[in-house]
Amino acid sequence: MTCVIICGGRIDDYGHARNYCEGAELVISADSGARHCMAMGVVPDIVLGDFDSIDSDDYSRLEAAGAEILRFPVEKDMTDSELAVEIAIERGCRKIVLLGAVGTRLDHSLSNLFLLKKTHDAGAEGIIADEKNEVRLISGGIKLRRKEGAFVTLLPFGGDARGVSTRGLYFPLHDAVLRIGSSLGVSNRFTEDEAYVEVKEGLLLVITAKD
Repeated sequence: MTCVIICGGRIDDYGHARNYCEGAELVISADSGARHCMAMGVVPDIVLGDFDSIDSDDYSRLEAAGAEILRFPVEKDMTDSELAVEIAIERGCRKIVLLGAVGTRLDHSLSNLFLLKKTHDAGAEGIIADEKNEVRLISGGIKLRRKEGAFVTLLPFGGDARGVSTRGLYFPLHDAVLRIGSSLGVSNRFTEDEAYVEVKEGLLLVITAKD
C-alpha cells in the first residue's frame, strides 16, 4: 500500500503533487500540509497535527469532507511529519512518499530527510519528492529509470558507504567507498534507460535531480 504525506513545506507544482496523491491508497495531511491539500483540491484520508499552523476554516472544510482528524498536543516529542510516518507504517504502508517536506526551515527539512531512516528500518520504501527531485535511502540495490535531463547523486548516510557499484551511469563506480564529507558521488548522469546502484555496507542516499 502506498501512502502520500503532505507536509507544510514548499510545493511549487500542485499538478505534479496531485499525481502522487491520485496513485496512493492513503493520503495524510501533516498539520499545515492541509493548506496544500485545499489548494490541490485533494481531501486527505487523515488530517493530523497540533493544528497550530492551520486555518480553522480549512480544518472545518476537510473534516466536513470526511477526513479523519487526529489531534495532538503542541508540546510533543515528534514533529507532525514523523507522526504521519508512524501512522503510515502502523497502517501497513510499504511505500511512503513525503511531499512538501523541504522548505525555508532547514531544521525541519533535515529532520524530514532523516525520516527516510525510519521508513527504511520499518522495511518500507521512503521517498522525499518535489518537482525536480526524488530522494531515497537504500541498503542493498536499487534500479533507477532514466528521467530526461536528470542527474543521479549518491551520498553516504550515517557513515561511510562501502562496496558501492553502479551500472548505466556516465561515471561508473566499482566497489567504491563513499565517505562522509566527500562529494565523489555528486552529479552523475544516465547513459542507459535503466541504471543500477548497489551498496554492500552502509546506507546510501540516492537522489535524482533536475536543474
